[in-house]
Amino acid sequence: MKIYFAGSIRGGREDKESYSQIIAHLQKYGEVLTEHVGNTNLTESGENLQDYSIYERDMSWISEADILVAEVSTPSIGVGYEIREAEREGKDTICLYRNSSEKKLSAMISGNDKLKIVRYDSLEQVTNEIDYLFSNLETRY
Repeated sequence: MKIYFAGSIRGGREDKESYSQIIAHLQKYGEVLTEHVGNTNLTESGENLQDYSIYERDMSWISEADILVAEVSTPSIGVGYEIREAEREGKDTICLYRNSSEKKLSAMISGNDKLKIVRYDSLEQVTNEIDYLFSNLETRY
């Protein structure tokens, strides 16, 4: 299974440790195409690539992925765009939202019944939810 993990880069890196741990957990289920999102050395400046190169690569990875998992606690225009593209392509999409986030979850995410929203309080809780959801998905891939 190929997994596209989406998390904020230019919108803020305050959740980079969580991204890293979630990505490590997702790797039990397949190849995470975007493991760089969890790189704790990656800053809000992003990667040392031209914007068009990032766009082309990421759109290609979304098309290649079987599923998109997005951590949406830190709002990001790019993550929202990636979610919409995955939805447009008919991909299963899971959005992870930390209940303790100071930011309210966007209505464009919480109001979309095509997305699976996982609200969580701890890393243990979110990894258990991932295990549950992926155990039900594996029969399809």
